[in-house]
Amino acid sequence: MDKKKVAVPLVCHGHSRPVVDLFYSPVTPDGYFLISASKDSTPMLRNGETGDWIGTFEGHKGAVWSCCLDTHALRAASASADFSAKLWDALTGDVLHSFDHKHIVRACSFSEDTHFLLTGGFEKKLRIFDLNRPDASPREIEHSPGSVRTVVWLHSDQTILSSCSDSGGVRLWDVRSGKMAHTLETKSPVTSAEVSKDGRYITTADGSSVKFWDANHFGLVKSYDMPCNVESASLEPKFGDKFIAGGEDMWIRLFDFNTGEEIGCNKGHHGPVHCVRFSPGGESYASGSEDGTIRIWQTGSLNPKEKESCVQNGPMTSDDIGTKLEDLKV
Repeated sequence: MDKKKVAVPLVCHGHSRPVVDLFYSPVTPDGYFLISASKDSTPMLRNGETGDWIGTFEGHKGAVWSCCLDTHALRAASASADFSAKLWDALTGDVLHSFDHKHIVRACSFSEDTHFLLTGGFEKKLRIFDLNRPDASPREIEHSPGSVRTVVWLHSDQTILSSCSDSGGVRLWDVRSGKMAHTLETKSPVTSAEVSKDGRYITTADGSSVKFWDANHFGLVKSYDMPCNVESASLEPKFGDKFIAGGEDMWIRLFDFNTGEEIGCNKGHHGPVHCVRFSPGGESYASGSEDGTIRIWQTGSLNPKEKESCVQNGPMTSDDIGTKLEDLKV
């Protein structure tokens, strides 16, 4: 009997509270980077390939719910429960500007051209800040049906995507008019939304479902039921042939995009998984958990038989123990 392969992730310690958001930069001349948001109020920047800690952004006074890097990974942004979003110098860690809000800020996103920062939160409105004029009043898009959970730019910054914490569906807003242009209907609130690298698909996670939508015509392309409630999903960016999902059962599962078949399962976290993201080249992916750790997993070549290593409620095997012993502390 062949010994089953055990995936050994890079384990990135440092956060003292749950990790609730992850964001990879595109590949830059200096490599690519990973930024993490945590309820401990201090976003952290890491080398995206090795997981090595680069720096911590200090200044928030409440949980940080969302974080992102601009296209060149020169600036970072964060959204916090302290009623602010902050713009940071990603090289020095200095605060470049703090954007005050009137309630908890749950999501933030740089525009593709890096000139604007989009935020959303408990105020049920979207704000667009001009980073060339940070002291100017932001443009506001109102009439969100609920507290904003996720925000994403698409269509070369002509469209904004948002979802709500307390109602299903994804809203697409026309940036020029500020009006809602389309709604993608889901039964449960969408907790994760991502636009694919090639701009073809919108990947969403709602309840126990992962859905893929046509990003240009907004039709539902594929919908797959998951084994549990999932909080986050991400599509492999290079070939688009597989996707990952993570949620309440603490495992990160790898699926075939075309069939929905589970082709891999990674165990290691000791709490629910709040966020998963593929690296920009698809060679690895990261997961952030209630346990306060980030784990970086190699995508590798998986075959369908390896999913058998994911036996629910089974006893701990020697492989499981080996995984714990071999976890790499970064």
